[in-house]
Amino acid sequence: MPDQPRHDHAAVLLRRRRLVDATALTPPVRRSAWQWLRRPLTIQAGLSALQADLIERGFLLSVGLYRYCTGLSAPALAGFGHSLLDLLDAESGYDASQVPLFRGFPESVPGNTETLYINRTFARLLQEPEQPCVMCGDAKSVHAVSPCAHLICRTCWDGTDFSACPVCQRRINPNDPFLKPSPHEEQPAHVRSDRLQLLTLAPHDAVRSTVDALLVRRSPLSAGDRADLKVLLAGADLSWLPDEIPVRETRALVLAQFLDDHPHLIDRAGTATDVLRLVYALMDADPGLRTAPARRKSLPRATRRAVLARLDRLPADALVEDMLRHERAWKRVAENLHPFEFATRYPLAALAFAVVRRTELDSGSAAGRAVLGEAARRPFVRLEGRRLTTNTFAARVEGAFADGRPGHALDLLRDRPGELVRRLMQLARELPADQHGALVDALTTAVSDVSPVVITAALGQVRTPPGDLRLFFPRGGTTRIWTTVDEREPLPAELAAALSGVLVGEMLRRATDLPRLRRVFLDEELARLAAPGSERSGSSTLLRMTRGSAVPIPQDELLRLFLHWVEPRDRRVDLNLSVAVFGEEWDFVGLCDYSRLRFDQDALVHSGNLMSAPGPAGSTEFVDLDLRAVRRVGGRYLLPVVFSYNNVPFDQLERGFVGVMRQPNGLFDPAAVEERFDLAGPATILLPFGLDLQTKELRWYDVNLGAAGYRNNIARYGGHLALMAATLEEVHGSGDRVSLWEICCWHAAARTDEVVVRCADGSVVGYLRDPSEDLVTFARRLTAHLEPDRPWDTDAAIQADLAAVLTADITPRRGAQIYALHPHLLDPAAHLLIDAPHLLTTLTPDTRAHTPLHT
Repeated sequence: MPDQPRHDHAAVLLRRRRLVDATALTPPVRRSAWQWLRRPLTIQAGLSALQADLIERGFLLSVGLYRYCTGLSAPALAGFGHSLLDLLDAESGYDASQVPLFRGFPESVPGNTETLYINRTFARLLQEPEQPCVMCGDAKSVHAVSPCAHLICRTCWDGTDFSACPVCQRRINPNDPFLKPSPHEEQPAHVRSDRLQLLTLAPHDAVRSTVDALLVRRSPLSAGDRADLKVLLAGADLSWLPDEIPVRETRALVLAQFLDDHPHLIDRAGTATDVLRLVYALMDADPGLRTAPARRKSLPRATRRAVLARLDRLPADALVEDMLRHERAWKRVAENLHPFEFATRYPLAALAFAVVRRTELDSGSAAGRAVLGEAARRPFVRLEGRRLTTNTFAARVEGAFADGRPGHALDLLRDRPGELVRRLMQLARELPADQHGALVDALTTAVSDVSPVVITAALGQVRTPPGDLRLFFPRGGTTRIWTTVDEREPLPAELAAALSGVLVGEMLRRATDLPRLRRVFLDEELARLAAPGSERSGSSTLLRMTRGSAVPIPQDELLRLFLHWVEPRDRRVDLNLSVAVFGEEWDFVGLCDYSRLRFDQDALVHSGNLMSAPGPAGSTEFVDLDLRAVRRVGGRYLLPVVFSYNNVPFDQLERGFVGVMRQPNGLFDPAAVEERFDLAGPATILLPFGLDLQTKELRWYDVNLGAAGYRNNIARYGGHLALMAATLEEVHGSGDRVSLWEICCWHAAARTDEVVVRCADGSVVGYLRDPSEDLVTFARRLTAHLEPDRPWDTDAAIQADLAAVLTADITPRRGAQIYALHPHLLDPAAHLLIDAPHLLTTLTPDTRAHTPLHT
């Protein structure tokens, strides 16, 4: 079998790029003479079987990959096929034992949940050993099941339908006589063509190019991306490291990978916070500093000395201020680093820790004398009693705002462009009208050095007027959102327009520095997708959509939600998949969960509540959604929710994931899986997405609510769910936030004079830039969907150098750059497939002199 690191690389390439590292998946098999004699017949049969299995999962072999397979021996092809199918099944969840409580779901789900509950209660409380059944009176059909030992009547409870104990609904021994074979349902051979995706043979540099794409990304990586990067870096060398890794969290992760063999790399940690991120990465903790290390991992003495030496070489005032920004984290790290043990060798580092930890200094000790001597040379610190204190930049800025001196705060922030843009809304609201011009000038100067992610976030805030509620995403290992009444005054229209003009103009200026394009093809549906932002708290998903994005859903189709989990060996975990239904004004209409298995007959159908998930099989719950039936009973919003009923956090699961299938064939149809993401983090209530049956959209939420105690369910948290979802819809559905459509329009307007747009109704129109039309006007006309210049043929994508679409049902020219949320049959060997962060990453700051563009 192939070695594990290469196999892991293959799994990442397949999941991220649909590239098949065939050499890593093909076992080394020696071809014998008899195999060569039988090769034509055996290989053809094996290829046919492999292609049938792949089509069942929604995939096709590319020409290059098919040719590779024809060159294998029969045993090698069999090993390659098994490895490839195993990876695909693990990705979709098809490898899990997808057996619900009612194996005949949805047909066999009881229509009356109350009757089922009463029968379970009677059987549990009144049934006695060696006594007739309390419900049917049969004296010989009552037996205990293992291991729960509940007395079950084989006549009243159907062993061909139940997969667990009917009384406690916990998994039982699969060999228990109560469980009887269920009618086997064969998987359908037919898969709709619009679900098929192409698998392509990975080039020799696929791992290196994937690493490069992650390292140059200008926004923080999600937990899944960080895990993939660590896998891909296994076996890499220093030649893989670019001169600059722009995201500090990513840089820390990479440095931690190589630091043991190359200690000089610690000099690439340019600030104290960079060093802290590196220490967290070395301790297997989150380099984003949102959560503390789960356990204390002792660092080697040589590493501790290297860390303190690096801190000691940093500028003194920046060192102390930077460490105070993460005071609690540095206090925790100090317990591992022991800075006073090396105070005489690294006195500046010891001084910084003394300020952070409020250490009482003893002039009688060598360490105390070293720190006090260092403090005497640093005017920014002062001695108060026996402790050192300082006044940080952040404290000066906050003090200026608190004292009613926003002009002074603006002067301070001029030297820190990123902080100025992040505080743009606070400055705009607190500065008097006669200083608005100074703010616009300061922003014009600062914006050229700011990350595009920060610019798009600020642009969305400037353009979004105050509404009924405000939405907050605080930092943390698990995304928890809060809302409050929005009582802010709107910005003056002229100021908002001026600030927006500076921000948009800067993005257009950066786009003009990129290579020119002959034609750009855009899909108007990209307006549903939110602009890429910080992904650090996002779940690991198949589509990797940004929170707030929406995708269209057919009104007349059946959706099936699925939840699968495996509990740890020493603890029972009861997860519940539930759906809440709300009306036009977020009034509660109904629910479907363990307490109500059917809502309005077949509108919503739950597969049954399983209350344990022992490994290795685990447990699965499904909910079928008939969207038209829900709409008929007054439902507009559907909120699927995952509850940990007994309050066990998701990160304690052996495995857990939730997802949605579209019009599945069979119980679990891997080809129908639209989205699937892992359950992770310390959450106990997860709201993955919401369905709006009026706009026919599925909006990606990926948030959770705080919970305490047992009995976490919709009845308890329904009001919170409605408030959260209503606020999310208001914020992300208003259209004021920057969308992926707008980013693509910036590229198109600045890089070509010929833009073709496929409209939401399927028509195709063209926008042509006249030589007399300035760039800002052309970009505004394109972004706002104003009157196009002419209709266009439907094959307009053929001549496009860049295409951005929701679904890749186009025929682009060979070598074109393509973004597609659903790439389907696009061949990475023929086209350069890019992701959404790439479209923003290319708009990075350019420090060369420039002339700003204004609207």
